[in-house]
Amino acid sequence: MKIYDCTTYFDENLLMDVRFNILNEFVHKFVVVESIFSHSGAKKKLNFNINDYPKFKDKIIYIAIEEQVKDLASNDEIKKNPFLKRLNSIKRIEQSYNFMEKGIKSSEENDLILISDNDEIPNLKSIDFKKNNKDYLIFKQFFFYYKFNYLYDKMFWFGTKGCKKKKFKKFSHLKNLKNKVYPFWRLDTIFSDIKQTNINIIKDGGWHFTNLKSPKDLYVKLKNFGHHDEFDTSGISINDLKSKIEKGIVFYNHFSDKTSSDRWNYNYKLKKAKDRYLPDYIIKNKNLYKNWLV
Repeated sequence: MKIYDCTTYFDENLLMDVRFNILNEFVHKFVVVESIFSHSGAKKKLNFNINDYPKFKDKIIYIAIEEQVKDLASNDEIKKNPFLKRLNSIKRIEQSYNFMEKGIKSSEENDLILISDNDEIPNLKSIDFKKNNKDYLIFKQFFFYYKFNYLYDKMFWFGTKGCKKKKFKKFSHLKNLKNKVYPFWRLDTIFSDIKQTNINIIKDGGWHFTNLKSPKDLYVKLKNFGHHDEFDTSGISINDLKSKIEKGIVFYNHFSDKTSSDRWNYNYKLKKAKDRYLPDYIIKNKNLYKNWLV
């Protein structure tokens, strides 16, 4: 069984380097997709440079998207119906998934296809993973903010998801798998691509390292990521982000109702994690990442 690790890229050199180093011994190919358009539709340059990763160059399949999504809502339509702004983002994300399929053409029936955001790193040393005999996988991950060891202990993150190539249909189905093992008698699973009975949730499933950026770079990310329409109404400034990072405060409430206006007004103090929560690679290279540790 070969493993294809598939992800998208915006400008995350730090996390891509960490990702490659942690997963290299297990992964057959790294599939990296980047678009000249952000999720918000802003045009950008292609930032990924395969020559920045000489150690992994032979394993990387880099796919650039240089075309705009068709059938996007116009600015005039968005003014009449603001939800269309979010729908445009969904279409751009779907496009990146469609292009990702080009990277797994050489995979075989029993190969494992994984999809993650680039800040979701699966633990492929996990005993649960090594013992897995299911067709579908979801990795339950520790959740970190701003630094590699700033732990958000209020919740786990169900990040990386995967399946055997023989069960693969679309990356959008895989990414949207429900975080639940459904009983075999649930008839709705027969007609669903995202509800599965033959699935394993990997308990020690890795790490979600979110928002490891300077305040300015984080602001740019939040203005251009999938939920940029929500962030645009939050009123959060670069200085606000700087204060949150310095104090180790989570500013986004994952437990709030999606329609709540207070969703971006959250103040939960992060915890400094012990080494046992971190990947071996980070622990062994603390000097290299000292600016990203507390």
